Amino acid sequence: MTTPLVHHACETTEETDVDTETGNLTPGPQKSLATVALYYTYSALEEEIERNKDHPSFAPLYFPLELHRKDALEKDLAFFYGSGWRTEIQCSAAAQEYVERIRHLGQNEPELLVAHTYTRYMGDLSGGQVLKKVAQRALHLPNTGEGIQFYMFENVTNAQRFKQLYRARMNALELDSRTKERIVEEAVEAFHFNIKVRLS
Repeated sequence: MTTPLVHHACETTEETDVDTETGNLTPGPQKSLATVALYYTYSALEEEIERNKDHPSFAPLYFPLELHRKDALEKDLAFFYGSGWRTEIQCSAAAQEYVERIRHLGQNEPELLVAHTYTRYMGDLSGGQVLKKVAQRALHLPNTGEGIQFYMFENVTNAQRFKQLYRARMNALELDSRTKERIVEEAVEAFHFNIKVRLS
């Protein structure tokens, strides 16, 4: 019996999983810088997702209404920086490196985008609700949701069930064994990119 792709990805990256999922929660000014890095990352990721939404290796995982984070991050940036936030932010070198990798894959090896969408979105869903509450307390944010829109998945009514659906579709992708291996390898790289961005 073939081992599911998600099992391989989880097993290979389990040591870095918690580190990455909790890495977005940083105090004060660092929180806004982390939000900037996430904005550039998700802008690139979601542009490449749109480019490849009909690709057979990715189409079953296309959930823009449920998962996409760019709009939420724009709201958070407006909260942290004000209405002129677009002229106030700058992409860090580590985030730019991650962006370039995402764009390369989207344009040349779209099947490997799966590794990055799985790493980011499933991590966000797993830790989002807990981190949302912790962030509100630690950063003294209002209870009305400003500054934590990133963690709020308004179109996902049950995170656990949605993750099960996503993983089932990921396991059902018609991929040869070598492509599956490369996705697992890319998932490890995705975790490394996220850690570098967090530490930059």
